[in-house]
Amino acid sequence: MARLRSRARPQKQLRVCDDDQIRQRFEVAEQTAHRARLLAEASPDDEAAAQRAADAEAAADVARAALDDASDVLTFRALARPVLEELITEHPPTESQGAEGAIFNPDTFPAALVAAASFDGMSEAEAAELLSTWSAPDANLLWEAAWQVQQESRVDLGKG
Repeated sequence: MARLRSRARPQKQLRVCDDDQIRQRFEVAEQTAHRARLLAEASPDDEAAAQRAADAEAAADVARAALDDASDVLTFRALARPVLEELITEHPPTESQGAEGAIFNPDTFPAALVAAASFDGMSEAEAAELLSTWSAPDANLLWEAAWQVQQESRVDLGKG
């Protein structure tokens, strides 16, 4: 029981990087390294292929470091079930939202969840500001990072 009680709750990270060139260089370097690894694995006796794979991996490491330097990383942690349920209860859907099947108020709950799940100490006001001022895709990813970690399961029923 002690081990089960001490399990860390799931976490999810959201990388925020506004430098498209750095992101693209990283993606190209990762793809190049992946292809080079596949070729080296397919020809284990080919020393040149192994060297190309090592060089590509080193280039990917440099690109990853540049991406890390240019990024802000937000971390979200799964809430204990009673805490999440209470948060949902605190943000009930309006009558019309409930009629459409909503279990919480989509106008108020996202900022509350982002703040509550934020490992970085984001306030609800800060979360609401980001959700309302970021582009729709970025705001959606912020919300999804906080919501998806609440849905993450790390248990398995096994095959019975």
